[in-house]
Amino acid sequence: MYWLVGGLIIVVMMGVLAVADSMPSVSSLVDTINLSVLALILVMMSLALIMLSRLYTLATPAVQSTPFSSQTSSQSPVIELSITKRLLLLVRHIVVVILAAGLIGVSALQALVSHQQAESSKITAPLRVQALVTIEGISDSVLDAAADTGYRQVAVITHLSPLVSELTPQDLDNITASHLTDVQSHTNKNSLSIKSNSINLDTLHTDRHRILLSAYPQSSRRPETAKQFANLSQLKPGETRWMSLALSPLATAKQATSSPSGFDSYRWLRGRHIDGVARVLVTATQPVSTADTDLLVASSSLSHLSRVRTYIDRGRWQLRQHFYQGWHVLTGDEQQAKAVTLSLLTGDRSLISRDTKELYQLAGISHLLAISGTHVLFLAIVLAGAAVMIVNQLYPALYRYVPRWQVRWWVMIGAAFVYALFTGFDVPAARTAWMLFAIGLMRLSLLPVSTMRVLLALAVLMAWCDPYVLWQAGYWLSFVAVALLLKYEDRSHHPHTLASTQTNTPSSHQNEAGGRLWLRQGWGVAKRVFKLQFWLFIALLPITLLLFGKASLWGLIINMFAIGLFGWVIVPLNLLAGLIYLLSPTLADGLWSFVTAIILSLHQLIDWLTTLPALSTAWLYTPINMAIVLMMILVILPWLLPRGFISRGLALPPLVLLMMTVYANQQSLMVVPTLYLLPTGDQYISASVLQYPMTDDSGESGEDEVSWLFLADHRPIDAPTMPSRLTAEALSATVAQQLGSLSIKRLHGVVVQSSSAALSQRQINDDPPKSLQASTSELLPLTVLQLSQQLPTYQYWQAGRIDRWPALQAAYQVTHPAAAKSSISAQRCEEGKTWQSANNKLSITAMTGWRQIEDASVWDCTIAIDLSGIKSSRMPIQVLRYNAAAPLKSSAASVQALLDRLATQPSDSSPPQRHKPPERIILNADSHARVWQLWSLICTDERATSAQSRWLGHSTSSVTADVLERQRVGVVITHDDKILPAALPLETRDTSMASP
Repeated sequence: MYWLVGGLIIVVMMGVLAVADSMPSVSSLVDTINLSVLALILVMMSLALIMLSRLYTLATPAVQSTPFSSQTSSQSPVIELSITKRLLLLVRHIVVVILAAGLIGVSALQALVSHQQAESSKITAPLRVQALVTIEGISDSVLDAAADTGYRQVAVITHLSPLVSELTPQDLDNITASHLTDVQSHTNKNSLSIKSNSINLDTLHTDRHRILLSAYPQSSRRPETAKQFANLSQLKPGETRWMSLALSPLATAKQATSSPSGFDSYRWLRGRHIDGVARVLVTATQPVSTADTDLLVASSSLSHLSRVRTYIDRGRWQLRQHFYQGWHVLTGDEQQAKAVTLSLLTGDRSLISRDTKELYQLAGISHLLAISGTHVLFLAIVLAGAAVMIVNQLYPALYRYVPRWQVRWWVMIGAAFVYALFTGFDVPAARTAWMLFAIGLMRLSLLPVSTMRVLLALAVLMAWCDPYVLWQAGYWLSFVAVALLLKYEDRSHHPHTLASTQTNTPSSHQNEAGGRLWLRQGWGVAKRVFKLQFWLFIALLPITLLLFGKASLWGLIINMFAIGLFGWVIVPLNLLAGLIYLLSPTLADGLWSFVTAIILSLHQLIDWLTTLPALSTAWLYTPINMAIVLMMILVILPWLLPRGFISRGLALPPLVLLMMTVYANQQSLMVVPTLYLLPTGDQYISASVLQYPMTDDSGESGEDEVSWLFLADHRPIDAPTMPSRLTAEALSATVAQQLGSLSIKRLHGVVVQSSSAALSQRQINDDPPKSLQASTSELLPLTVLQLSQQLPTYQYWQAGRIDRWPALQAAYQVTHPAAAKSSISAQRCEEGKTWQSANNKLSITAMTGWRQIEDASVWDCTIAIDLSGIKSSRMPIQVLRYNAAAPLKSSAASVQALLDRLATQPSDSSPPQRHKPPERIILNADSHARVWQLWSLICTDERATSAQSRWLGHSTSSVTADVLERQRVGVVITHDDKILPAALPLETRDTSMASP
């Protein structure tokens, strides 16, 4: 019952948070219910439930022995006594059930009230304001124009006022000076006049919002703004300044899950209690002193614990500044080794680049970059083992006063708390420290409570204190990892194991050579470490796949030495250097240089490993859901329980069912011809992939499916747009991950539909027109080049001229030696080019693209996908908008339905089914009106006798209604999910933008 109630509490709270967005807001809940009171009620109900359950357990044997307690007494009193006790037990059982149900209900209420309170304080609409900003903690990233990284910082804003005119730093400095004057005189009646604004402190909104500040190098092109933004990273924790901000609400859950990587930013920000995001416009140069701010802002009346946290954060900030000295003099590899050193010391990951994070993800050791619960607990176990070894050698008499297990546990608890405090007492580290403390307290007090029950109780308590912790991936990973590590720790030091080891050890072994003994002990340690890593990997695999959608298979091997290297060498030396830094920074720098050199060597080793061909399949992409997770748990459950408790042969049925389910999920992605619209993170850059199953025996090259990738840049040539912030590395990594999740292991072709002037051999004119300047990006060709290194690619079509492709590929291979082993040739994507599948059912044709014309505006290549035969009528190509978080749940793309031009044809004039016209999907990529103007002049109406087409393009397309009519377009789909203006005259009014 203990596990049932605890599990139901967590499940019900997660369910309430999942559906709370669709529930109506009840303001009375927020106003009348206090979360602290609810938490206290939950704790009291839990204690009552535990006490009643214990009494019920103790009373059960008494009931069974009552009829036989006395042979000489009369039968009626015994029967009455038995009935009375049974009634009491029945009442007690009913009370326990009511308390359990009430506990679950109040937990659901706790989650609902927490959500309602968060909703009441969130930013609801975009707004430009000026506000008093208080920095909270250290920033998530540092603004660096050279590295193209932005500034992200959690902050608290108060005293909001709508911004009716643009302010300058001097204006905000005037507000700061007047603000300080008002605070010192303890009055808020003075008004501040700035330009045409009349700002009175009495009229300012005193609402308190916790927001995520952001600033990027592209937003700071003016010299004065760039100087201000460069100083944002100098803001200390607890510092307060006036700023002009552009506030925006959080992305909705639907918008967040449509991200290219599947990362749910909504849940991540909600888990950090963020009410909105804000872009920094202007900031004052003068800070508001903390002492003066405390007099004005009631929310800054910090508790002692919060003040201690602020002091710690300032120490972490100062340590970051120390590491950042001479940063730009170092090479990129040295910078990242130093950044990882800082991350392992204080949990500050702001200096770590995206490439380094991806490197650690590929190696399966990304958890080592953060001070996670697994990391803290592993370090605590190592230090506890070292302490026991020292005591065994130097002072074994200590065990007369303190048992061995108490020495181990107290060292673990102390190490966890010290390390958590040193890293800012972040949530994962704090959670682990408190878990160890609670477990140690239970064992010291001799309460008959198992370790796993303590873990479950702490998990429930943390959910009660903060229901949004259930949305944090670290919450689940930490609890599972800690449970496995603690179970392994208990088994490795089980008295039976120790006794059997001592019994089976002959006395003659004591005379063996020291080297041989050390070898045997080392082999035993290696087996234990491998067993621990294997079970951690297997147990965390389903959760990792469920939360992140992929897992690195190399993590099992690399973690074997990486965790030991970090836990036994790097982290202890790092902590020692941190302690020495308080006394002698120069000596600490020398030790940190040694640690950085070790990390740099590790990075070089992993870089070398990633160049091996075997690592091309290091990622495991498997569509997974809660049912698969449950089956995986059933598979490993017999090995987690004590030996002999459940036959391990019972793991075979769920294992077989698991394999069949995973295989069925993989095959479900290849049954129906599907065109997936892949999100890229740029509204103008589109990516789509066609999966066509070859169901007959004439599959091409023995393959059972054909996959084609289509890339395009839809930025209009004759309209100003912001340049793309995407890089080829980021786009290729995103697309490769998306293709992997769709079980695509090779590409039969890649088509870049947008021309690139970087691939043209010569300039067209001395003064190139706008059409040439708009397409000078090498983003898409370089993306194809990098994708071909990760996935076998048979064909590459490139719009426009490709004279410089060999030179571009050679230059890339020089900078990336690993890419020199394979190369791909480019083919021209021009009007009339066709590819056809081996079964003659699928064809891909280029409709536009005339490279012979000296005008880059007509080089873009529009593609037509034709599916012919009976299969096209029974299984037409479905167009789905890819869901990175759950590929199996990808939804149908919204469509703009047009009038059916063929509806007027007599039904008896329809051709027989076997002669049904081919189904066509047109992938448009025009960036100028000249493309379709030229097509209208030189191309015939080739679709006069065919069925309706589906049009896939972008809302910025310059296509005309006449072209849509000639192509008999019946459905329009846009990558940016907006209406195509040219289709409005042809639109079916009652079905516009409907879902198919």
